[in-house]
Amino acid sequence: MKKLLMTLALVGCSYASFAQDTEPVLKHSVSTNSFWSNWFVQLGGDYNSWISNQEHGLGLKNGDSYGLFDSERTTFGGAIAVGKWFTPSIGLRTKVQMWRAKQVGPQVSSNKFDYWMLNEHIMFNLSNMLYGYNPNRVWNLTPFVGGGVSRNCNSNLYAMQLSAGINSSWKICNKLSVYTELGYNRLEADFDGVQNGGKNNSRGWNAKDNNLYAEVGVTLNLGKGMWSKSLDLDAINSMSQSQLDALNAQLADLTSENEQLRKENAKKDTTTVKVTEIKSVKEFVTTPISIFFNIGKIDISSLKDLVNVRALAKYAIENNSNILVTGYADSATGTPEINKKLSLNRANTVVDQLIQMGVSRSNIKTAVFGGSETLKPIEFNRRATVQITE
Repeated sequence: MKKLLMTLALVGCSYASFAQDTEPVLKHSVSTNSFWSNWFVQLGGDYNSWISNQEHGLGLKNGDSYGLFDSERTTFGGAIAVGKWFTPSIGLRTKVQMWRAKQVGPQVSSNKFDYWMLNEHIMFNLSNMLYGYNPNRVWNLTPFVGGGVSRNCNSNLYAMQLSAGINSSWKICNKLSVYTELGYNRLEADFDGVQNGGKNNSRGWNAKDNNLYAEVGVTLNLGKGMWSKSLDLDAINSMSQSQLDALNAQLADLTSENEQLRKENAKKDTTTVKVTEIKSVKEFVTTPISIFFNIGKIDISSLKDLVNVRALAKYAIENNSNILVTGYADSATGTPEINKKLSLNRANTVVDQLIQMGVSRSNIKTAVFGGSETLKPIEFNRRATVQITE
């Protein structure tokens, strides 16, 4: 068994290193997914080695003691875990290990007892941390640390423990991967049912019950398992600014033409000239201005979006114009009911901003589009638009 574990570990490390070195690296920021995305369930089998407190420093290599992988201290067990990734690099996992443990030491030969162990782990995906998120990555290396509570079912004793380890996983498809895991649980000294079992009161490894385990299992990803690229708001704002600059240039030309008309028609009805001017200007300010949001959010992603809105609001106030605010959500996430509510809340967020800018609420109308896929990529549909109406 010891040789088999060592062989598997060497093969896994060699393959993992090759996979990591040859895959393309894609570094970019990603959007935070909804609460129901990036969940996972793990099922595994454990090979455990138990080092009891009452051994108290008896050398594991001495002739009178058991080796680390001797059958007198090893057991098999099972594990199940549920977790969620909050970013491509950080996640939480709740894990339960159970089945059989062993008392080992000078006071007992090798006594089995039933147990369960509950741990909460913080997980760190080093592959994504060091190399950036890559949806095509096959291998991921994930250290974890945590702690929890355990129970000796035979002696009805509870114990607290600290845990740490490292998980190595290989993706089969977007929903399924296989993993190997090496871990350590450091438990209170009476976990195995023997209290004050030794004469040595030193702290550290020998003053606690210890569990080393190797685990093999599968991971099933639930909900949306991929991460979407963040919106490049600066690029979008640059596009909006370019459009606004073009409109300003056209308005300048229109103003020049109106001035010429005013001179040529000085003796005519000036009211007609003024009405013609206002009508022409409105034709150029009815282009919708977009304000963008992150997934599932109603807070404006970038305050830069409000620069163009402020210019439009100023025009509306000076000309007593009506404004239409339309809320959208992307059709790729959420139900129609959720997207409709999300669109309305986004529209109301923009309405509040317009009112703060001095626009009368009576001059603002709202519309709700719900889930949309008008813009590509789909993330661009997480927005609200503002435009002048008649």
